[in-house]
Amino acid sequence: MITTIAATADEAVADVEDGSTVLVGGFGLAGMPFDLIDALIRQGAGELTVVSNNAGNGDAGLAALLKAGRVRKVICSFPRQSDSYVFDGLYRSGRIELEVVPQGTLAERIRAGGAGIGAFYCPVGAGTLLAEGKETREIDGRAHVLEYPVKGDVALIAAHRADTLGNLVYRRTARNFGPVMATAATTVVAQVTDIVAAGEIDPETVVTPGIHVDRLVRAEARRLTVQGAR
Repeated sequence: MITTIAATADEAVADVEDGSTVLVGGFGLAGMPFDLIDALIRQGAGELTVVSNNAGNGDAGLAALLKAGRVRKVICSFPRQSDSYVFDGLYRSGRIELEVVPQGTLAERIRAGGAGIGAFYCPVGAGTLLAEGKETREIDGRAHVLEYPVKGDVALIAAHRADTLGNLVYRRTARNFGPVMATAATTVVAQVTDIVAAGEIDPETVVTPGIHVDRLVRAEARRLTVQGAR
């Protein structure tokens, strides 16, 4: 597989289809692929299922995609915090669906999707509302819930640096869900602040090998704070 370098973020997401499942990296604003999300808004794909750690902050990034009315369902761990007013309004008015998944379980479901694991048992959520309708089994004297993998049609992630082969290096906590999401989607698009020649990145520092990355686009790093949080 050859990683292509897109001239613009718009080019990188041009073929995202209506109804796609989109894995979106980021832990709050850290590691959020803002340029790719903005391009997806301009591109116009709708009825999306978005898988992410949380349901957006303020009016930027994922929250802007929700505000544009392009998302049918969110699968996440933290749908509501002080600045998630866009999602909160949509959910309370019945305009968006929600599936809450504990954070560790979400990461493992995505990892399982990338690893080709059919399903796995997990003790988290057993005996709670999150386990309703799911198969449970006692293992070593403890109740476990059967969880199924999460896969995406597209993954939008952000990394710090890439080489022309698509090998990715992340910056600190901005790594978060990026590496597992890069293994679990049919098409993986990464925005990076710098693209260097093949061989210029020490192989020992590569976190996501280029074999997982379909497209790269260079984007300026943003330092964002959420304005108008309610």
